[in-house]
Parts: sequence; C-alpha cells; structure tokens
Amino acid sequence: MSFNFIDEAKKMIDKLAKHEEWRRKTINLIASENVTSPLVDFLYANDMMHRYAEGLPFKRFYQGTKYIDEIEYATQKLMSYLFKAKYVDVRPISGTIANAAVFETFKGKRRIVLSCPLEYGGHVSHSEFGLMKALGLRVGKLPFNYDEMNIDVDKALKIIYELKPDFIVLGGSLIINIHPVKELASACKEVRTKVVFDAAHVLGLVAGETYPNPLKEGADVMTASTHKTFPGPQGGVIMTDNDEHYKKLKWTIFPVFVSNHHLHRLICTAITCIEMILYGKEYAQQIVRNAKTLAEELHDLGFKVLGEKIGFTKTHQVVIDVKDLGGGDKVAKLLEEANIIVNKNILPGDDPRKPHKPSGIRIGVQEVTRRGMKEDEMRQIAEFIARVIIKREDPAKVRKEVEEFMAKYNTIEFCLNVDELREEIEKLKGIWSDKFKGIWC
Repeated sequence: MSFNFIDEAKKMIDKLAKHEEWRRKTINLIASENVTSPLVDFLYANDMMHRYAEGLPFKRFYQGTKYIDEIEYATQKLMSYLFKAKYVDVRPISGTIANAAVFETFKGKRRIVLSCPLEYGGHVSHSEFGLMKALGLRVGKLPFNYDEMNIDVDKALKIIYELKPDFIVLGGSLIINIHPVKELASACKEVRTKVVFDAAHVLGLVAGETYPNPLKEGADVMTASTHKTFPGPQGGVIMTDNDEHYKKLKWTIFPVFVSNHHLHRLICTAITCIEMILYGKEYAQQIVRNAKTLAEELHDLGFKVLGEKIGFTKTHQVVIDVKDLGGGDKVAKLLEEANIIVNKNILPGDDPRKPHKPSGIRIGVQEVTRRGMKEDEMRQIAEFIARVIIKREDPAKVRKEVEEFMAKYNTIEFCLNVDELREEIEKLKGIWSDKFKGIWC
C-alpha cells in the first residue's frame, strides 16, 4: 500500500474541521462529556505538554520542573479546598487509571470485592470485564433495588458481613440516585472493608453541593474524572482524608500506573477548579433542575423514563427504556441523524455480555447547561427527541431546527471573566506570538 502523505494530512485536517463545524450544531447529551471554558481552551496547548515530571512536586526525577511543581501543588490545594479533602493527587491521567491505583492498593489476601453490576449502572472498570480481572480480583455484585434505582442497603449489608470483601465500589456510570455511602460505611469499617466511591460522573455536583461529599459520608477514597459534570480537561484525580491510605496510594500511582502525567492539563484543571469554587453551586443546581425538567417532559411525551418513584433523577442523568421503540442502538442512531447526540446503554435486565444492542439510552445535561440552557430549553429538547422517536418525523427535518436552535448556544457560562486577567493573558500571548509561525516553513 502506498500513501501520498500530504494528501493524508489534508484529509485528516479536513475531517477535524468537519467535526468542529458539525458538533457546534449538535445538542450534546452524552453524560460523560462536557466543554471547557474559553480560558481553559486557550491555556491547554502550552509548553508543559512536552515535558516530564515523574514523581511528586518538588521531589522529581527530572530537572526543569520548578514551575510545573508550583502549578501541580496549587492544583492540589485548590482541589483540596473545593472538596474538603486532606490529600489530593492529580497525577492519574483518567478516572480509570485513578481506579486502578486504588484497587491495586486496597486489594488484600481475599481478593474479593463488591461493586454495582454493569446492568445497574456500574462502570466497566468496576466489573469482571475490566480492571478487576486484570488485577486478579473476584467481583461480587452489590444487590440493587430497581424501584429506587439504587443499591439495596439491607441486602448489601448482609453480603458485606458475610463476605468481608477487601473493598466495595460505589458510584457509577449510570447514576440517577444518591448511593448509600453513609449507610454502608459503618458495616464496612466493622469488617475492615474499604469503601471506594467513584465520583467520575458526579464530581461537579459534589463541588456544587447538590450531591453529598462521599468522603464526609464515610468513603475511604474518592476517585474521579475531571471532565464530566466537573467541566475540566480530561484527566483523573484521587482524594482521601486518611494518612495511611495516601502513603500507599502515592507510590501506586507512580511508578505503577503513571509515568509522566500529561502536565499541560494541570493549569487547566486548576482554572476549572477556581471556576467551580466561584460558580459551582449555581451550575450544579441548574444541572439538577434541567435534568428533572427534561425527565418529566420526556415522561409526559410518552417515554418510559426510569426512576419515576424517586422523581426520575437526582443527578445530571436521565435514563430511558426504549426497548419498545427499537432499542438503544436504533434510537441513538436516529437521534444522531437529527444532530442530537446520546449514547445507548444497558439497563437492568439486559445481558452485560451483549452491550451492543441494549434496551436504553442515557442522557446527561451538564454540557447544555454550561452553554446557558435552562428549563425551557429542556422542554424544547424533549420535543425534538419525541418528534424523532415517537412521532417518527424525518430526522433531517428535525436536524435543520436543531441547528437553528443551537446557533443561540455557542457561548460558555459559569466561567472566569477574562477581563480580570487581561494583563496576564496578554503577557502569555506575547510569549506565544511566534508559536505558530513554524507551520508556514
């Protein structure tokens, strides 16, 4: 096979341009995504992406890190302030890597853990298909209450006392209720079982105090991604209040699971943290209001929205059983044709070994909320979805209206006022003035 490498470069750049143009015209309802602020976008492509800083701030194995150390240390302190955590480590490059470090640290002689099954919302890294298998852990299932869309506390307590697992994992990928950290933590302490809370999806809601802080509810460790409801760059974080846990964790993160930790993202995580300190409560409250409004409207339009008994949702997510409407795969593809982006998702009753044809779709409202949408816009989005899936209108027709609708929502809210940082930004622009000249050589 021969390549014209210049043509290949042209094709890829053209595809990126098409992606950028298209996604500006879509309603993005992927529950695991978000958008960063303009300031974070501006800062992201910095020189630190080229550098290495193995180890801990001020205790590196490389030279040339004195400013990297200060930025990483400041990021830790800001995260510690926001989440009221004694120890914060931002070196994991994803939520899954954060989980890997914690699971490896907490695994004991029994090699038994309990987690929420995939079909009830657990993440693949909590399951026998992911990290647990790789780390040689046996996974038991935390029992689930379908009506409450939550862990069944009484049944879970019985299993915890019986199995005495090394640790349990709460939090999830599909999560519309408040997981019972406080209710299970005391029993876990009795049998020396650690409690891990994966806050990847709800970290921004924890920051905004619409979701209880797991560390204050009794979790030993909280892991998370930094790019879902917490609207930062992609990355991971581990937090704990326990001295002994952190002593072990910091040496499992490096050198076991992370070498260099993508340093250019750290200042962006720190800036996002400041944005959440200043605007996080307002943001999180609007997210929850929007999710509830969207769920209620979809229900009224004829969709089978899960969680009716709990008011449909207490988080950013809305979950719909569309088995009778063609299934999650078909529905997600039809909505994409209308420029409405959701993901198919397995639901209680689905076979986790067959994830490609699930019963449900999962929706998240955190990105559209950051674009300034409120309750009225949620009602409009529900109407768009119903027109495509229930009324079976031509997706192309709806797509034109979606594009017109989205034209009003391409600015980002709940972020820093750059006018207050003008002097510092202009200085950086001056340093970067010749940054892109080299592409014209």
